[in-house]
Amino acid sequence: MRKILFGVIITLVVLFTFKYCEDKQEDKIVLKESTALIQEQIKNVGKLVVTEGHFSEVFTYKNSKGIFGDYLSAEKKAIVVVNADVTVAYDLSKIEYKIDEATKTLQIISIPKEEIKISPEFEYYDMQADFLNQFEAKDYNDIKDTVKKSLAKKIEASDLKSNAQNRLISELSKFFILTNSLGWTLQYNESTVQDLNELQNLEDILN
Repeated sequence: MRKILFGVIITLVVLFTFKYCEDKQEDKIVLKESTALIQEQIKNVGKLVVTEGHFSEVFTYKNSKGIFGDYLSAEKKAIVVVNADVTVAYDLSKIEYKIDEATKTLQIISIPKEEIKISPEFEYYDMQADFLNQFEAKDYNDIKDTVKKSLAKKIEASDLKSNAQNRLISELSKFFILTNSLGWTLQYNESTVQDLNELQNLEDILN
């Protein structure tokens, strides 16, 4: 009887050990599959997110040059019409992140800053210049610099940057949805993201 009981106990121990090892192997497979899914999502999101805008502006350029002190002056002027295409882009392939399989955590370390590209086209009208104060390359460079500074202020005052940030947050929300569905944790700046609304706070960080 003792031999039979001992045999039953040994069999149960072997079965439980086999089951435990099998469960551990399944957990490892699931973890590896989850990691692969997260890496694939990062790869899919890692693209250029571009928001486009268009600005038009009219400038009046004037330049006065003194001749013989203040006795005479030579002037030049022009009307400058500027049409500019503007893009605000985030290159999400530059996102820095770390995957911790042990704690099932995806940590976003840093998000690239936006890249603002201004592509202006200039049209010059009613150009007038005195003989002693002709238009030179420096005048055109000064006009371009002034226009770019003016457009930069207009972009800051517009909703173009905020629209670009909203698109960025929409892409980042895919990380939260996936990690949450897999039972993982999403972190940014070492803070855990509890829900999608917390991603909106990234606007304060990005500004």
